[in-house]
Amino acid sequence: MEPALPVGSTGEGFLARATRFFDAPLTMRSRFVALVAALLLIPAMLLPLYEMTLYSNQFPDGLYLSIYAYTLAGGHTTNRDDLREINTLNHYIGMQPLLESDFSEFRWLPLALGTFLILILRAIVIGKMSKLVDLVVMFGYFGAFSLWSFYHRLYQYGHNLDPSAPVKVAPFMPPIFGSQQMANFTVYNYPGAGSYFLFAAILLLVGAVFLSRPK
Repeated sequence: MEPALPVGSTGEGFLARATRFFDAPLTMRSRFVALVAALLLIPAMLLPLYEMTLYSNQFPDGLYLSIYAYTLAGGHTTNRDDLREINTLNHYIGMQPLLESDFSEFRWLPLALGTFLILILRAIVIGKMSKLVDLVVMFGYFGAFSLWSFYHRLYQYGHNLDPSAPVKVAPFMPPIFGSQQMANFTVYNYPGAGSYFLFAAILLLVGAVFLSRPK
């Protein structure tokens, strides 16, 4: 009869190793890091996720558009409605207006972020690796889907142009990250502070998994 192989040896089966990994308890350091990740979701829900700025000779101070998890906001001051100005410019080149009612994300995105916050707290209380790994996978899928959805929406805005518009421009793809010259405007698009908080939360969750991995 062959002697039993010690746990963790190369002869240990994959399923046994996987079971041992997912059944591992979370250390206190992992729980603390996961708690910080959960707290970062709060400013992510309140701060802009994406920001767009347009400069031209007519608008040397720039037109500003901020996209939050729940609304659109134009302008850095309360006495200016940059969103209205941007929609007026969009009308001249045949681009559909930016309307909150067209963004289904504003209905489900705050709910999704709030759900993730609750699930992180649940994983901390249960204290099991499998719950934390599930969160990392779901968060990764959520981030990838959100990026694809945003890219698709920008593509539609830049390509579904009204052919009867007063100013004719070729279909274009607005930049997701960086700057681009569009007619007589220079457009700067960058993630907002809320997106950086989301990215930091994902990294912290991955770090929490690493801190509790079985030796």
